[in-house]
Amino acid sequence: MNVGKSYRLSEFIFWTRREIYVLLALGTVPVCLYQLAHWRWLAIPWTVVALIGTATALVVSFKNTQTYNRTVEAQQIWTAILNSSKAWGLLTRDYLQNEASTRQLVKRHLAWLTALRYQMRRHRVWESTNGQTNAEYQAFYCVPEKDTPLQAELAQYLDGDELQAILGARNKATQLLARQSQAISALYRSGEITINFFIEMEKSIKDLLDHQGRSERIKNFPYPRQYAIINVLFIRFFCALLPFGMLKEFDALNTPMVGALQGHMVWLVVPFSVAISWMYTSLEQVGASTENPFEGGANDVPIAQICRMAEIEMREMLGDTDLPPLLRTKNNIIL
Repeated sequence: MNVGKSYRLSEFIFWTRREIYVLLALGTVPVCLYQLAHWRWLAIPWTVVALIGTATALVVSFKNTQTYNRTVEAQQIWTAILNSSKAWGLLTRDYLQNEASTRQLVKRHLAWLTALRYQMRRHRVWESTNGQTNAEYQAFYCVPEKDTPLQAELAQYLDGDELQAILGARNKATQLLARQSQAISALYRSGEITINFFIEMEKSIKDLLDHQGRSERIKNFPYPRQYAIINVLFIRFFCALLPFGMLKEFDALNTPMVGALQGHMVWLVVPFSVAISWMYTSLEQVGASTENPFEGGANDVPIAQICRMAEIEMREMLGDTDLPPLLRTKNNIIL
């Protein structure tokens, strides 16, 4: 997530420059054929292009609205995870009389947060971070889950046997919550917590499972592919036709023109077609980079920072003073 005022124009141009190169070629070739080879038949009515552009704008706006909603939902889920983590810290501190048991439950919860965020960063085939443009832009920020292996992170919170058991599990986050449930069941049977406290803590685990399931749904179910492909096809079709629809419009400007520009106004098709097409392709690129809020892109929900915030506040509840610092931004981007 970018926590600065905004992206700089130079950053955005760098990110979209490959599309600009293609659009320059798409705009230059028709003008050369029209002006130099005198292929006047290449021009198509502007009304046709305008209708296609209108339909494309509707499709693009629909997709970007839906992908934005996915990111907002992901933010809401992880805000709920942060709040539920604080509540779990309070429950374990106030319901248990044994400090060792309290710390064990808190550490296992921190391990759950760690396992969940690593699961959210696993690559899916429909995600765009491995695309050339996005992969190149990753040099401008850090993805914590790629810098440190999961085993090293979990080793901070779990003992050897439990660590190996969790590392061998398919869904590590779910298994950690299952172990939390087993632990509080044992505490109830041993008489360390009352039935009311036991029920309340089980409800908290259920809430955590619900948050995890909602997060996994966004991760494992992409924006519908049928809408994604129609969006790309419409934009490419529009960008290819746009210069042909502008040929006659700019050629007609030669009539009132005098001086050196007379007879050459059609060349203005190139910059104007590039500018208009770039708006459409940029919207598509922004939408594609927004639809998967856990993929490790620059616009992702900062789940690593949220987990660090939860750790700091939960450990502070237990009276710890050697607290880890918040993650630092790199080029105003924090994940």
